[in-house]
Amino acid sequence: MYTANQTRYEKMPYNRCGRSGLKLPSVSLGFWHNFSFLDPFANAEKMCRTAFDLGITHFDLANNYGNPYNGSAEENFGKILDRGLRHYRDEMVISTKAGYDMWDGPYGDFGSRKYLISSLDQSLKRMKLDYVDIFYHHRPDPDTPAEETALALDQIVKSGKALYTGLSNYNSEQMKAILPIIRELKTPFIVNQPSYSMLNRWIEADGLDKLALKEGFGLAVFQPLYQGFLTNRYLNGIPADSRIGKNRTWLKDELDDAMIKRLNGLNDVAKSRGQSLSQMAISWVLNNEAVTTVLIGASSSEQIVENVEAAGKAEFTKEETAAIERLLN
Repeated sequence: MYTANQTRYEKMPYNRCGRSGLKLPSVSLGFWHNFSFLDPFANAEKMCRTAFDLGITHFDLANNYGNPYNGSAEENFGKILDRGLRHYRDEMVISTKAGYDMWDGPYGDFGSRKYLISSLDQSLKRMKLDYVDIFYHHRPDPDTPAEETALALDQIVKSGKALYTGLSNYNSEQMKAILPIIRELKTPFIVNQPSYSMLNRWIEADGLDKLALKEGFGLAVFQPLYQGFLTNRYLNGIPADSRIGKNRTWLKDELDDAMIKRLNGLNDVAKSRGQSLSQMAISWVLNNEAVTTVLIGASSSEQIVENVEAAGKAEFTKEETAAIERLLN
């Protein structure tokens, strides 16, 4: 029987999610990759246990996470919970989402009331849960009225299937359209989940981070390492065995000589801080006061251990900030 490490809360900082009463760990574990039926189950289980022992109490899933995207990550997570972690359910924040293509026909995509409620019912069965802590609409739907999506999320909370609601991939303009409806309904909406990193600062240009502070919701940001750019993997170019090396993508085009020079400069700043590049990238994201938690992906427990070390080092000197800005601009 698994026994959790009782010292897990000692070093992990926990941040209040917006103006809600819910606190999330500075680092959370995302299940986008490496938790599907095609991945080694023993490794997925070990990563979950390692994360929980390090104070990562927030596990972030979605109906389409895993390969194939048929709920495999959720189903595997349910199995992992059964092997000792379910005992600690009340110490966990479990989130899932619906919004991307999930099943055949006209009802398995985007943001209709039909899709959101049906999808959550399926997710709960896969994970063998009575409720999730946060249920997200995964992406804006241009063809469904914001009122319908908001009302569906509100009903989900009132039915007891979720404690809080969130929105993912909504920009500030889209947030301003749906927030008044949410406020009128008094739905416990607490968080937006956007991408954000040193190399992807769109939320700053868009003003989403400022809106979050003004309106009192948190940001749970994903891709803090920018598809692996902000690690030591590409400091000397593109390895032939890397995902980018094997597949010609826009990332391969972006990883040019100028980018490699920029990454090495950032790595020098990280070393001066006593951090790896990936640790500094996570610390930098957490330095934005609008950010509640950083969602990390991982393929090994060792990566989780390394990334969690960044949680308590989110402060930067003026000199460090200036050096980073020179490299990014």
